[in-house]
Amino acid sequence: MTDKVRRQAVHWAWIVLAVCFVDLFINYGIRLGYSVLLPEMIRTLGFTRRQGGDIFNAYFVVYILFSLFTGYLTDRLGARKVISCFCVILGVGTFLMGTVQNFWQACIFYGIVGMGGAAMWTPIVTLVQRWFFIKKKGMALGILSTGFGLGFATMGKFYPVVVAHWSWRYCWYILGIAAFLMVIINALLLRSKPEDEGLAPWGTPESEKPAAQAAPSAIKQKISYAGILAIPNFWLIGFSYFLIAASLYLLLTFMVDYARYELGFAYGRASFLATIHGLGQIAGVLTIPMASDYIGRRFTILFSNICIAISIACIILSGSNEIALSVSVGFLGAFFGSTFPMYGACGGDYFRKEIMGTVIGGLTLFYGCGAIVANRFGGHIRDITGSFLIPFTAAIVSALCAALLIFFVEYPKKGPET
Repeated sequence: MTDKVRRQAVHWAWIVLAVCFVDLFINYGIRLGYSVLLPEMIRTLGFTRRQGGDIFNAYFVVYILFSLFTGYLTDRLGARKVISCFCVILGVGTFLMGTVQNFWQACIFYGIVGMGGAAMWTPIVTLVQRWFFIKKKGMALGILSTGFGLGFATMGKFYPVVVAHWSWRYCWYILGIAAFLMVIINALLLRSKPEDEGLAPWGTPESEKPAAQAAPSAIKQKISYAGILAIPNFWLIGFSYFLIAASLYLLLTFMVDYARYELGFAYGRASFLATIHGLGQIAGVLTIPMASDYIGRRFTILFSNICIAISIACIILSGSNEIALSVSVGFLGAFFGSTFPMYGACGGDYFRKEIMGTVIGGLTLFYGCGAIVANRFGGHIRDITGSFLIPFTAAIVSALCAALLIFFVEYPKKGPET
C-alpha cells in the first residue's frame, strides 16, 4: 500500500523527465558548445572554416549512422540500457577532444562524441513520449528541451571563463567528466516503459487506462517497420527536417565566428550570442511545443519555419548593431529550440508507439544530413568569399522550403500509421 501511494505521489514519468533533462543539458553543452570553442580552436590550431565545419560533420556522420541503430535498439532493448552504454562513449570522446593536436585527430575524436551523442536524442525523445499521454507530449518535450537550450546558454558564458583562466581544452575535460557521472544516474533512475512499473503514461485519463498492458505482436511490428518507407508523410516530414536543419546549422555552427571575425566583436561579446540564443531556446521550448498540443503539430511547425526564415533575415540586416543582432539571435533561438522536439513528436503522432524509436531514428538521418550539408557549404563559401552572406541567405530559402513541405503533410484519419 505504501509503495502504491508513493507511486501516485510522484509519478515515475517526472523522474525520467528530470534525468533526461540533465542528459540533454550535458550533451548539448558538448555538441552546440563546439561553435563557441571553434574560434579559439581556429586561432590556436590554425584550422580553416571549412575544416571547422568538417570536424562538426565528422560528428554528424557518425551520429546519424548510429541514430538508426539506437532507435531500433531502444525499441528492442529499452532506453535505459542504450542511453547508459552510449553515455560512456560520449564521455570518452569528449575527454579526448581536449587532447586534439591536428585536424584528423579532431575529426576522429568528435566522431566518437557523435557516436555517444546518438543515444542522447532519439532514445530520450522516444522514452519521454512513452511516459506521457499523447495530449501531454508537447508539454513534456518542451520541458525536456529546455535542457539543450540551457546547456547552450550556460556554455556561452562558461567557456570564455575557462578559456581565460586555462584554455579551451579544459572545457572538453570538464564536460567529459560530467558525461561519465551521468552513466551512473541513467543506470539507476531511468525506466524504459511505464508498463514495466505497472503504470500508465502520465496524464492518461482514467477512462483510457487499460486494465492490462498487452505486449504488441512481434509479427505486427515487423510488418510495420517494412511499411514505414512506403508512407508519403515520412518523406515529407523527413525532407522538411533536412531543410530546416540545414537552415539552422548554417547559423548555429558559424554564429560566434561570424560575430568574432566578420563583425569584429571581442570573443566574450561574440560568445555571449550563444547565451542569448540558448535563453531564446528555453523560452521557445516552454511555449511552442505546449501550444502545439492544442493548435496542431503541422501548423505549429509551418509557422515556426517561416519565423526562422524571418529571424535569419533580421540577423543579416542587423549587421554590427549589437542590440538588433542580439534580439534577432534570441528570436531565432526560440524557434530553434522548438524545432527538434516538434519534429520528434511527429514520430509519435503519425506512427505507432511500438516503433516510435525506429521512426525517430529514421527522421534523424534527414536532420543529420541537413547539418552536414550546412557545415560543409557554409565553411567552404566563407573561405572562398570571406563572408557569410551567401550561406545565411541560403538558410532563409531553406527554411521557407521546409515550411512548404510540411504544408502537404496530412494527419492519418484513423490514427497513427503502420
